[in-house]
Amino acid sequence: MSTHKLSQLAETLIGSEIVKLGAEIKERIRQGARVYNFTVGDFDPAIFPIPVELQHLIEKAYQNKHTNYPMAEGNLDLRQALKSFIKHYQGLDYDTSEILVASGGRPLIYTIFRTLCDPGDKVVYAVPSWNNNHYTHFVDCTHVVLEAKAAHNFMPTAAELKPHLAGATLLALCSPQNPTGTTFRKEELEAICEAVLEENAKRGPQEKKLYVMFDQMYWHLTYGDIQHHDPVSLRPAMKEYTLFVDAISKVFSSTGLRVGWGLGPAPVIAKMKSILTHMGAWAPMAEQKGLADYLTDFPSIDRYLANFKAEILHRLTRIHDGLIQLKKEGFPLDAIAPEAAIYLTVKVDAKGWEKEGGERLTDQAAVTHFLLNEASLAIVPFYAFGSERESPWYRLSVGTCKKEEIDEMLGKLRAALRGLKKS
Repeated sequence: MSTHKLSQLAETLIGSEIVKLGAEIKERIRQGARVYNFTVGDFDPAIFPIPVELQHLIEKAYQNKHTNYPMAEGNLDLRQALKSFIKHYQGLDYDTSEILVASGGRPLIYTIFRTLCDPGDKVVYAVPSWNNNHYTHFVDCTHVVLEAKAAHNFMPTAAELKPHLAGATLLALCSPQNPTGTTFRKEELEAICEAVLEENAKRGPQEKKLYVMFDQMYWHLTYGDIQHHDPVSLRPAMKEYTLFVDAISKVFSSTGLRVGWGLGPAPVIAKMKSILTHMGAWAPMAEQKGLADYLTDFPSIDRYLANFKAEILHRLTRIHDGLIQLKKEGFPLDAIAPEAAIYLTVKVDAKGWEKEGGERLTDQAAVTHFLLNEASLAIVPFYAFGSERESPWYRLSVGTCKKEEIDEMLGKLRAALRGLKKS
């Protein structure tokens, strides 16, 4: 055990539960175990490659020796392309001074927290959600945490949020949501925007305003009749108080290329740029150059997304339908119909059930281990996203899912559940 005294942050930071679970799964696989791994919020490039046009443009940029430092705020040609891309697909008007490029979404989220929040400030967020608890801890802020409900597809409501907005500095929202793959309905997000605008109208000129961080990393990946809604499109006055986080990571299956962007009021973006300059978390030059050319090729983008989304939805739907069939057979399962992203929200309500031999699944951790040990199924419990530890809900990710394994996985799950009985 180390005797070195470290910072309070280092001593108190909680490691990622997803990384911890992932390490256990990798070790099982290394030892030869068969695991249906649905834990990673990433893509298998052999199944979901990046757009071939984007790949060629990036390769060309490297051949043209674009290997030096980029501009701190992102190259101008990329920000101009982003301006066009955002206007074409989302209908939003943002000037290049209101766009900041970084190496993916994480540095942007961190700089938003650092730019807006002082120690002790209130940060409001719902769980389950991705990493809001950790970023709030990074900046030593006060956590105001709401447990979102299954009845609302785990999306926070205006009625739940409004009582907590007084005096808050930041409201963290995400749609489509990680981990749930669910989305805000138009009326609900409008009501949240109205609550934010009402709260800011109460504050004096010397008071901090309440900002919304709107993570829309998965917004292109919506299915069926589901539509993506954002604060600024619904209430233009929200442009003064909204910081968007977006990237190519999910929309183009490009998690390893590390290009993300933030949108927001120019004065806030300028301060975020200053912080990012000292971090040096810039997107690589060649990737920026290749992406600048690709983002205005709307026909290629549309072709890629049509196939990409169809392949993801096929997997989500088949697994969802299979789980619902198991539910009909009397097993303690449920799932929310897929709406967006690469995630399926799954319920395994087997706590208290008994295995053959009489061993009882005494808590949700025992259920998780049962799934891994008996069904070879690895999914992420919602407590890894801040929910209470006995939540029976899980995130299932299809980013590395082979279609031919779906029926096999469902069959193994059925066989494992047959070994349980309700006590």
